[in-house]
Amino acid sequence: MSYAEPTLDRASPGARCRILRLTAQGAVRQRLLDMGLLPGARVSLVRRAPLGDPLEIRVGDGESFIAIRQTEAEQVHVTHEP
Repeated sequence: MSYAEPTLDRASPGARCRILRLTAQGAVRQRLLDMGLLPGARVSLVRRAPLGDPLEIRVGDGESFIAIRQTEAEQVHVTHEP
């Protein structure tokens, strides 16, 4: 039996997570890092757009909010926090 790490796209609205790693490559990876999605950072899913894409993410405990595509969120591996 294999265990798949949860990814940010599978989080429920309101869920708090800590980023474990990014599997994105190239410019997409750099863009995610530039927006503050760094390994060890805390994030929470605020909401999904009506059709599921994009996702609004809160970065850290502050007032930083970003929107990312679901395909990008699939490449952000997380662990859920209480």
